Amino acid sequence: MLTRHPVHNGWVNRVPRRAGVIVLVLALSTAALTGCSGDADPELAAAPTPSATTATPGSASATETPYLPVPEDVELTAQGSELGIGDEAVVAYEPRQELLGVLGITVKRIDKTTFAKSFAGWKLDAATKAMTPYFVQASITNEGESDLGGRSVPLYIVDSDDTLVESSTFKGTFKPCPSEAFPKAFGAGKTMSTCLVYLAPEGTTLEAVSFRPTQEFVPITWRGKITAPQKGTPGKGAKGDKGNTGGTGDREGKTGERSTNGGNAGG
Repeated sequence: MLTRHPVHNGWVNRVPRRAGVIVLVLALSTAALTGCSGDADPELAAAPTPSATTATPGSASATETPYLPVPEDVELTAQGSELGIGDEAVVAYEPRQELLGVLGITVKRIDKTTFAKSFAGWKLDAATKAMTPYFVQASITNEGESDLGGRSVPLYIVDSDDTLVESSTFKGTFKPCPSEAFPKAFGAGKTMSTCLVYLAPEGTTLEAVSFRPTQEFVPITWRGKITAPQKGTPGKGAKGDKGNTGGTGDREGKTGERSTNGGNAGG
């Protein structure tokens, strides 16, 4: 059931995504980037921003029951764990009903950049220019049995307003940070390196990278030194897929839309 609630700059559509998770979709006026050179018709959809509730980190024991039915040889990282850059978390989630994903995720870098430096040649509206772009590099291994091909990487950032921000999507290739999905085939044992683009809302900064698949999940976060982007293309393809950066190559999000889950972030 859809309900509408007035907010200071428009209407919010409240739509249930799945049990326990509420998605709010707020249409922005013009939050897209339109390229004027280089790749054909590049566009960046402003990232949806689900929020979450604050939670106290917990600890796991060898006898603790996994929060999802993972294979016996998989030991999940405890919900609420706070990790540093370079640390790996083994996590489980359900991208859709009856599909279990198990991933080993290592956040390798967090870079803060500027539109002038990394988006040269793009036409930006005022609302987009007010945001702050970040690049997050990560290595991801499929530790489960399901093929997660084509699905989005389940990582967010937490900003200084305690809000989860989803990665941005592009129409076309964004060479400074190829923010793409898993390869078309991403089965058991496959590994990929990826670079994800996040736009922190005006007046906020990145505080952490977060894994939080549902509202009830106590988030696993990574924190560490924020650096400047490296020269060259950071994203590399999955093993066995030469030249493939791990995505569809032409994903297109809903331009100008942002979404939030109710509550405060658990970053």
